[in-house]
Amino acid sequence: MHALETSKLLTEEYSAKILLATMGRPKSAFELSEKLGIPIAACYRKIRSLEDAGLLVCAERRLTQSGKRMSMYKARVMNAQIIFEKNKIKARLEMIDGTTEDYNYDIDMSVFMQNAIPVAKM
Repeated sequence: MHALETSKLLTEEYSAKILLATMGRPKSAFELSEKLGIPIAACYRKIRSLEDAGLLVCAERRLTQSGKRMSMYKARVMNAQIIFEKNKIKARLEMIDGTTEDYNYDIDMSVFMQNAIPVAKM
C-alpha cells in the first residue's frame, strides 16, 4: 500500500471511526455499527478493508449467549501521520507492536514542464 491509499483509508469517515473506536478494548462489528451509526454491511466492508491493509485485527472470538462466534476487532495503529510536502505525500504509522511503517508517494513534476505555455508579461 502506498501513501495515497493509506491516507485515503485513514481519513475516510467510517474507517476513521472504526479505527478510533478500536484503539482501546476490542469491539464487535455489531457494537461498532450500533454505536457509531454505520450500517452493518458498510461496517463489515470497512473492517475487511482495514484488515486487508493490516490496520485492524481480529483480537479474539467470543461465544455469544446464542452459541454463535463473534469476532472482536482491535486497531493495530497507535498513531498515524499524513504529511503533504512539496511534490510528495508521506504516511507514517506507529503500530501497537512498536513497529513503524512509512509510505511515500511522489508526484513527477516533469509532466507539468512539457508543453508549458509561457505566461505573457505585462
